[in-house]
Amino acid sequence: MMLRVLLAALLAAVLVGGVWSYQRIANPGPPELETSLLYQTQRSIDPFSLHSTAGDNERGQAVTNDDLLGQWTVIFTGYTFCPDICPTTMAQLQQSWGDIAAATDTPVQVWMVSVDPQRDDIPRLRNYVGFFNRGFEDAERLPFVGIRGEHKDLFPFVRNIGLMYSIPDEDETNYLVNHSAAIILINPQGHQQAVFRASHEPGMIPTVNPQLMLRDFTRMLRYLER
Repeated sequence: MMLRVLLAALLAAVLVGGVWSYQRIANPGPPELETSLLYQTQRSIDPFSLHSTAGDNERGQAVTNDDLLGQWTVIFTGYTFCPDICPTTMAQLQQSWGDIAAATDTPVQVWMVSVDPQRDDIPRLRNYVGFFNRGFEDAERLPFVGIRGEHKDLFPFVRNIGLMYSIPDEDETNYLVNHSAAIILINPQGHQQAVFRASHEPGMIPTVNPQLMLRDFTRMLRYLER
């Protein structure tokens, strides 16, 4: 009798363990990330209206939340007079673009959101991102798009996605803009999905490590698109 009870208990334990193992394999938890934070619950983005460098007119094309749908959007703040963080980040994204685009069947696009509305008009911003779009002219969707807006429209958008920038005095003409170096990932439903954190090392400009970002991006998409 005692032997039957022990065998029954052993079989029950094996069954429970098998079910647990199956659930772990079929429903793996969030991936381990090196430089990023994957939001457990995607975060909505408040309605916005800005302008992009798409098209060829001086005002650019209006962009709203609808333009985030159907693609993975990589957003970071910058400006064309930036001496270090912005050109470094853009160059790193350009160099990694083949691997970034290959990580998913869904289109991916980078939005460089200018935080210098006083100096960055659409023609200047278009020329800036155009440098990084070289070699992709035949692509159905150019990798890099410049986004701008006046401060009253721009600041609420930037703050809403968890980034920041400084505002110069009205009479300043030669100035630097302090801004976030982190990169935000927007999912194809138009919601914030993750943030890639910048590394802060002594003597180095704060930027997102491109190798770590690529590895995290690939792990996230395997988990989210499974």
